Amino acid sequence: MSAPGYRNLNSSVSYSQNSTPNGGAAPPYQNGPAQTYQSMYPPTGCYGPPPQQQSYPTVPAHSTLAPNKAPITNSAHSANYYQSHHQQNQHHHHHHLPQHHVAPSPYSAPSSSAPPSQPYATLPSPGPPPSNAQYNQQQHPPYATPGSYYGQQSYHLPPPQPSQQQQQQPSLMPAPAGGPGAPLYPIVSYPSAPGSSQYGTLSSSQSTSTPGVMPTQMGAPLHQYSTSRPASTTTVQPGYSVAPPSQLVPTVNGQGSTVHQHYDQSHQASLSYDSYGRVSHSSGGGAEADQPPSGTPSTSVHSSPGHHQGGDTSSSTTGSASPVPNSYDSLEGGNYPDSMPPSNNMTNQAAPYSNYAYPSMQPAYQQGPSSHTDSSPSHDPYGQSSYQQCSQPFPNLSQLSAALGGLSGVPELELEALSPVNLLQERNLLPPRPLEAPEPNLTPDLKKVNCSPQTFRCTLTSIPQTQALLNKARLPLGLLLHPFRDLQQLPVITSNTIVRCRSCRTYINPFVSFLDQRRWKCNLCYRVNDVPDEFMYNPVTRSYGEPHKRPEVQNPTVEFIASSDYMLRPPQPAAYLFVLDVSHNAVEAGYLKYFCELLLENLDKLPGDTRTRVGFLTFDSTIHFYNLQEGLSQPQMLVVSDIDDIFIPSHDSLMVNLKESKELVNDLLTSLPGMFSQSMETHSALGPALQAAFKLMSPTGGRVTVFQTQLPTLGAGALQSREDPNQRSSTKGVQHLGPATDFYKKLALDCSGQQIGVDLFLLSSQYADLASLSCISKYSAGSVFYYPSFHYIHNPAQLEKFQRDLERYLTRKIGFEAVMRIRCTKGLSIHTFHGNFFVRSTDLLSLANVNPDSAFAVQMSIEDSLADSSLACFQAALLYTSSKGKRRIRVHTMCLPVVNQLSDVYAGADVQAITVLLANMAIDRSISSSLSDARDALVNAVVDLVSAYKSNVSNLQQAGLVVPASMRLFPVYILSLLKQKALRTGTSTRLDERVFAMCEFKTQPLQQLMRMVHPDLYRLDNMSEQGALHLNDTVVPQPHLLHLSAERVSRDGAFLMDCGNVFYLWIGKCCNEMFIRDVLGCPNYASIPTNMSHIPELETPLSERVRAFLDWLQDNRAFSSIIHVVKDDASAKATFFQHLVEDKSESASSYYEFLQHIQQQMSK
Repeated sequence: MSAPGYRNLNSSVSYSQNSTPNGGAAPPYQNGPAQTYQSMYPPTGCYGPPPQQQSYPTVPAHSTLAPNKAPITNSAHSANYYQSHHQQNQHHHHHHLPQHHVAPSPYSAPSSSAPPSQPYATLPSPGPPPSNAQYNQQQHPPYATPGSYYGQQSYHLPPPQPSQQQQQQPSLMPAPAGGPGAPLYPIVSYPSAPGSSQYGTLSSSQSTSTPGVMPTQMGAPLHQYSTSRPASTTTVQPGYSVAPPSQLVPTVNGQGSTVHQHYDQSHQASLSYDSYGRVSHSSGGGAEADQPPSGTPSTSVHSSPGHHQGGDTSSSTTGSASPVPNSYDSLEGGNYPDSMPPSNNMTNQAAPYSNYAYPSMQPAYQQGPSSHTDSSPSHDPYGQSSYQQCSQPFPNLSQLSAALGGLSGVPELELEALSPVNLLQERNLLPPRPLEAPEPNLTPDLKKVNCSPQTFRCTLTSIPQTQALLNKARLPLGLLLHPFRDLQQLPVITSNTIVRCRSCRTYINPFVSFLDQRRWKCNLCYRVNDVPDEFMYNPVTRSYGEPHKRPEVQNPTVEFIASSDYMLRPPQPAAYLFVLDVSHNAVEAGYLKYFCELLLENLDKLPGDTRTRVGFLTFDSTIHFYNLQEGLSQPQMLVVSDIDDIFIPSHDSLMVNLKESKELVNDLLTSLPGMFSQSMETHSALGPALQAAFKLMSPTGGRVTVFQTQLPTLGAGALQSREDPNQRSSTKGVQHLGPATDFYKKLALDCSGQQIGVDLFLLSSQYADLASLSCISKYSAGSVFYYPSFHYIHNPAQLEKFQRDLERYLTRKIGFEAVMRIRCTKGLSIHTFHGNFFVRSTDLLSLANVNPDSAFAVQMSIEDSLADSSLACFQAALLYTSSKGKRRIRVHTMCLPVVNQLSDVYAGADVQAITVLLANMAIDRSISSSLSDARDALVNAVVDLVSAYKSNVSNLQQAGLVVPASMRLFPVYILSLLKQKALRTGTSTRLDERVFAMCEFKTQPLQQLMRMVHPDLYRLDNMSEQGALHLNDTVVPQPHLLHLSAERVSRDGAFLMDCGNVFYLWIGKCCNEMFIRDVLGCPNYASIPTNMSHIPELETPLSERVRAFLDWLQDNRAFSSIIHVVKDDASAKATFFQHLVEDKSESASSYYEFLQHIQQQMSK
């Protein structure tokens, strides 16, 4: 079967057209024995100094044109960039502030006012296109590849060998890798050449050169199962280059309530000599800085649990004499810097590893006397004599496999996850408490140091050994990642040396193996690296000679304070620009007063430092700037009415230092709501306002927050209404899920290039074409918030939600100028990303802003057999600038077992992660192909699973629908997805609400998404103390989950439904009056008000118990949820009942009917 071909119009990036292993960048690199590495100047980045002699011409602002496309220009003042043929409206308002109507001519800003753009190095050929096949990056000649950058040397790496279980030595175990530092050559490859479509990609396997042609096959599965290895092609997709600003300044982690243990080792400059006679200061921290020797390493240790503002310390960073890297690709690390060529004697026969060892540790990988990549020179300065003889020999392979044990070694675990469940007979499938992530079948030591599933989880916790086995399982392989989430505890490490693999640039982590005290083996590419001297000192125990006890090797999530080698320019200040709709529609909705009040209250809590900058811009049919320069007696409004040729009236007084101009900012926020209260201007020039914001923010980068209340009607980016209200409940298909214009996407890509993230708050009672507007956030790594039917009087619940969301938004921590890279064990490859970002090169995500509430998903395939590995590892690294101006790298590492039995793959399946990944793939399919096609594909995913399990694993030839216990909730989750706003048909759904639901699937973390798809239902009126949690003198009851069916809801009870962003408390007509009195404070059922939206704080045991349970549910979510009390006879009860997904509705089948449908499909 071949999936319908389509371009990926959502912000997931599907790389299956013309894609090649390694994204067409070069021949695939397998990191295996005797691989040849092609030479190239770090495309995916190496923090090392670029070759000294090379000069890099600046790329002109006009990018090379893609065929038939208009250029994206990065020139801030390109006159015809945003040409628009609308009449310009000039309206003179009577405002309280002095206003100056600025004529375009005298003010036109000189082009020198914005610094010249500095281009990013791009991969010689990043291959497959980012999200929208049209806008991927064009390759520029300026970063020419020096011919012998990575001179054609053969590296002989030992074949990977299985890991050994080691008691109480978590640091020795192998682990995952990936992150914002990447090898010179991409580790990820993109399978699927023309004619073979790879499992997991939603795109067609046909090589379409015409984006408009979309062959469609109804109901093709979301993932394909390929049997042949795709041929490698090197087609370069045409596209756009987005040049970044000449200076980027990131900032993050401003307001985390994080306890940081801080290990500061910045004062130590120990030396190790390598075979090139050059002093090297790190074995992989990027650009190595030459420093004077400082004798004995002295390390300062800050173990400071109180760094709430992002763990700032007065750490000194090493000065770097190397030239500044030219691109973010090179920042997050490829291979060696040019000044450190790889050693020629890579093929030395090493003495068998068992000859010397480190008495207190054993390696996590069994080492045989095979030839190995020895990164130390042949005249190894650390001779073997310095090691004691091994007191206990390293175990052999059979001991290792016994110690690791497949699932077969844990019979009870296997039996429970694999016990077949006949869905047609088994009614009670839900566990009593919400489902937890399955635990990978690893040794206790490895489990202890594995990444939290809330940060990093895989759809399969047992990785199949081959793509053939994965195809047989008919399940998608992918990762879900929540990289910047708020953490209670985060080890922060300040060290001159960030230890990374010299070959694949993986950060050292708990799953590497130490062969001895001086060498460690990478858990991703299996290369052997030297342990730098500085790493021998442990800042926690203040002892020397125990590298395996360092915090980097004891924690799956760590954060490094990065040196200047990881910067393109001095760290930027936190910069916030607020762009506010002040048209008549906005005044009617009434949001402005509440925005101004909340911002005034939270000005001091905005993440940042003494350099924080803020600016304000309002718009209706004209654009209004505000001069807030220190020294003015009051804010000064500047009106630009020529919206067809936007310019900035003043370059130094519109974005101001918050500390210096705080009084003027306060004045402006106090007077803004009244200034426009009489406005009758109905037009909205959102496009020109965004162009102005782009020009204003380009010099520094930062965050733009846009508030919009209607369809944009004037200037560039003007839109027409596309919604037909009569089609809202159509079952045939839904039109207009994609953008009407590429204006917002192009502008977002320009913003991303200048490190500007754009967040959109849409507060609209009418259709506003969110499908088009959301592109401004999708491609600039922003967030979208939507409040349908917002009105400050008529919709108090929406107002309360807006206020809570806005407070969280203003005060949550933020990262600027970020890039993220995910690496994985040799043999695995990543081919499609989902989320809000721009893909700068094949595997590098550009995140102009990063926030703690956004998540990402990636699809993967198995390029080469993992038969030589017993463990697969994944590492995500996020390089960002904190709001305090510190460059930081947050690294997450996860490790999972590799299995060769289908039963083990099923036993380790993570049903929730699979559901979320399939939802992301279905959203893409609905935009690129059709909604009905996406729905058919989801149904086929269930059919495929049941068929595969029946034919391959289950020996029971019983009738019915049999699935492994681990997947027993899969059909009900898929049915819930089909009834969710994003994908449902036949139920009246506003187009904007459907598109917003799709946006949420792309960006929300798993726990939040699963509550939205399949809410948690509890009965509250009969809660007991049984199984209750006791937290800080509070008793938190733990009622059992109920199936989402009306038969579980009774009229004599009170039921709480947790839908993620909203709670419904349904009160039955015959509910116990004591509950109504003690919890709701009403004497009886009749007196409960119809629109009650809070639970009063009453001094009754029952009230305390209910509130404790509600608070406990709220605790682990970023945005607090609104509660609606729903009476049995109220009109609102329809909303409650439509979430009971197991029941039949007018337009959708019941759970039992759905199972029968699956059975019919199987027998076809």
